[in-house]
Amino acid sequence: MPRDAATRVETVPPNVLALLGLPQFGDLTADQVRGAVCVWGSEGLTAERAVDLGEQDGPDGRWWPRGCPACTASRAHRGLFEHAPSCEQCVDSGERCEINRVLYRLVRAGHR
Repeated sequence: MPRDAATRVETVPPNVLALLGLPQFGDLTADQVRGAVCVWGSEGLTAERAVDLGEQDGPDGRWWPRGCPACTASRAHRGLFEHAPSCEQCVDSGERCEINRVLYRLVRAGHR
């Protein structure tokens, strides 16, 4: 998972983001859209604790959603159960699958 050294924020790759289930733009508050609050909850975020969910296209232009570690871990855990049974690499050996590794790291990071 790429790491931004300036802000110490983890960046979630797009193929993993699809498994996390990013909320619809229209369902978010202004604080969630600007990344000050978790997109799945109401926890305020700091640069040190936020999980960067990447740059997204919204109806009014670009936006940068972020999640708290706990909500991201919960979503990643569900994503593992959705992804692994249908992934040939995961069925053979989960550590060979990049998606599995990123989801697993997100789960672990949320439980620290």
